Amino acid sequence: MPKPIKKNKGVSPVIATVLLIAMVVVIALIIFLWFRSMLEDKITKFGDTNIKLICEEVSFDASYSSGILSIVNTGNIPIYKIKIKIISVGSHETKDLSEISDWPNTGINQGGTFSGSISGEIGSANKLIVIPVLIGESDKGQKSYVCNERHGYDILI
Repeated sequence: MPKPIKKNKGVSPVIATVLLIAMVVVIALIIFLWFRSMLEDKITKFGDTNIKLICEEVSFDASYSSGILSIVNTGNIPIYKIKIKIISVGSHETKDLSEISDWPNTGINQGGTFSGSISGEIGSANKLIVIPVLIGESDKGQKSYVCNERHGYDILI
């Protein structure tokens, strides 16, 4: 008895071409989004100065006593907001001061002061880092920028 003829079926050339084009488009989109996320929005202050450089010039004093946080802007750069990094043994948490206290909507200008209660927020913390947030101009309008933690003010409790 003769062997039956086996019919090999495969993907048609049209479907294979469509699948290859779809894979190339998806890979190109992934690479585009990855590169786009690496580029930061340029934020400037005082003309064309990068806001990261302005963070170097921010000068302020902060103190904490009996549940009251006090901040004095001793420099020439207005401080738009403040982030507080609350450090406890084995953990840390960052909070926006405007959400937990009566931070002024416009921030504090040169020589401006702030004093507000944050005692209910710090729990068993042993250290606070007060981090300034500045506001600058970008291509999309005004945008806030959180300075690096090294520009913050350390308070041991």
